[in-house]
Amino acid sequence: MLPVPPRVHAGRAIMRHVVTTAALLSVAACASSKPSTTPTPRFTPSTDPRVGLKAGLLDAEEAVSNLKVTGKAVSPEGFLGVTNSDLAFTGNYAIQGNYNGPVIWDISNPNRPTLVTAFSCPASQNDISVYRNLMFMSAEAQNGRTDCLPGGVRETVSPLRMRGVRIFDISDIKNPKLIANVQTCRGSHTHTVLEDPKDKDNVYIYVSGSSGIRPAAELAGCAGDVAANDPSSSRLRIEIIKVPLANPASAAVVSKANIFAGLREAPRHGLSEADLAAQAEQLAQARARGAIIVRNPQSGSEMMMSPRQMRAVLDSLVKARGGEGTPTAADSAQLRRDAQTYIDRAFASAARTEGDRPVDEGAQCHDITVYPALGLAGGACEGHGLLLDISDPVNPRRLDAVADSNFAYWHSATFSNDGTKLLFSDEWGGGGAPKCREGDKPEWGANAIFTIENGKLKFQSYYKIPAYQSSLENCVAHNGSLIPIPGRDIMVQAWYQGGISVFDWTDAAKPFEIASFDRGPVDSTRMVSGGSWSVYWYNGAIVSSEIARGLDVAEMIPSEFVTQNELDAANTVKWDYLNAQGQPKISWPPSFPLAKAYTDQLERKGCVSAARIGEIRASISGAERANGAARNTALTSLVKSLEADRSCDPNKVDMLRKALQDLQITVM
Repeated sequence: MLPVPPRVHAGRAIMRHVVTTAALLSVAACASSKPSTTPTPRFTPSTDPRVGLKAGLLDAEEAVSNLKVTGKAVSPEGFLGVTNSDLAFTGNYAIQGNYNGPVIWDISNPNRPTLVTAFSCPASQNDISVYRNLMFMSAEAQNGRTDCLPGGVRETVSPLRMRGVRIFDISDIKNPKLIANVQTCRGSHTHTVLEDPKDKDNVYIYVSGSSGIRPAAELAGCAGDVAANDPSSSRLRIEIIKVPLANPASAAVVSKANIFAGLREAPRHGLSEADLAAQAEQLAQARARGAIIVRNPQSGSEMMMSPRQMRAVLDSLVKARGGEGTPTAADSAQLRRDAQTYIDRAFASAARTEGDRPVDEGAQCHDITVYPALGLAGGACEGHGLLLDISDPVNPRRLDAVADSNFAYWHSATFSNDGTKLLFSDEWGGGGAPKCREGDKPEWGANAIFTIENGKLKFQSYYKIPAYQSSLENCVAHNGSLIPIPGRDIMVQAWYQGGISVFDWTDAAKPFEIASFDRGPVDSTRMVSGGSWSVYWYNGAIVSSEIARGLDVAEMIPSEFVTQNELDAANTVKWDYLNAQGQPKISWPPSFPLAKAYTDQLERKGCVSAARIGEIRASISGAERANGAARNTALTSLVKSLEADRSCDPNKVDMLRKALQDLQITVM
């Protein structure tokens, strides 16, 4: 637990923040004692209780809204201060990636997560997934070794270098056993475990590797010196690993799928007002130091000439006069006179019509979320969002691709439970920059929500946390998952030092926030990376991987946006394990909370009279108290009577009727 209890803001930060292609919409409605569908903004983004929180590593001030933080744990020695990354869950355990190796927590009591083990195995990002008794971990950086020892590999080519996916046997969760290193051509920045419903003997791993292509001398079959359309090329490919469950140690790459074929370079946006202000200050300081300032031919704004650009010009000047060695003072003076000409020429040679160039051959997917029950995947692939058909797991097929000048880096994806919507996040600034400042546009560094219509993606809206963060807080959209509240699409999501946000996107055009948790910056004087890398719902607990500190656990509490019945129904969902990027289809077991939750949602809809809602609730309560044939009779009568209420919301009434029918028991 944290040794210093942080000060907590009790105020709520409930706002609606929706951006469409036309405008930023502001919607308000009066709150009432009954559940609300149109929340009233209590604060502006600048007066939100999340703004101005006191900084600190273990004693930062906190702001909590419609959540209860139930548990906190500090990373163990040797892992504290090293980046914590993604999460996976199995049984009562949360497995947390860390750049030094996996950290396993027992969360059987969410109020007191306890350390099980921390296994040293350095690499990045060490993203984690699980399946039965297997744990998979990504390795991409040059410091990864096949034996998990620290120190990396000095040799340019070495069989000891590990860049790919590690496989562990975690039958003994306290003692993970490394059983295989599956090497890939571009390493594994992230990976996704795919369970094919048609294949019970294997699982598949989609590898997203964003590092450089390895030489064939180190890994046979890697080819970085041929064009992407060459069948032997390693460019523009996702590598697919097949893991035989009877012998996982024999796992191997079985396919290299080019899902980028035919894509064009995506348009990009420029700097935000906050970036321009920060840049102006930096330029003033640079000019005072004597740096060379030039005009960017594309944007018209000023920029500092980089050391690489200066070296190139100086080298050309030395060669032009037939000289050798170190540039002279005269060369430096000529550089200052010719700097703008060089920059104009360099930009002109690279400039082509936007969208006219093919996608960069270095492009890769950052994250792929598979939805096996529907045979679909959402690929967040740097410059594009992709919709994939994965009915053949080793040959994924692109159904659609979208690009957006408001998006800088398509990072992750989440489907709605019914598969009719797909949400992508934008990691503008790479996760290490403050992108939630007042001068940052709300549609930049946000989520983009699409409907899926006839296999095509149709844009609906953006969602970004509705509170400004400081220039000392890395903040941008990151990883999250659905919370299984029936009949609604509610998601919890990490925003780095923007904290965590719970929002409703049932209406794809009108997402709104319903709960949040945030801390002040890690440091009050400089940017220090921290915040929530990923946060997922697992068997009633909301578990967050905190980059700089450790683990946070929270739970939702009833509010004007979510009722206790809805939360009780959500908590009937139990999973044996969870990989958020291997999205499971949520189903709810028969329960009275489920029927009560749908009744609450009918009330929220507002088209069933209060008297009728009271009658429905009374009938459900009466059936719950009854037994055997009497319960069946009461449920049958209520199901029949609900036919008259279908004019309000036919789908919701049908959900309620089915929930009641599923509660009927067989009477012998």
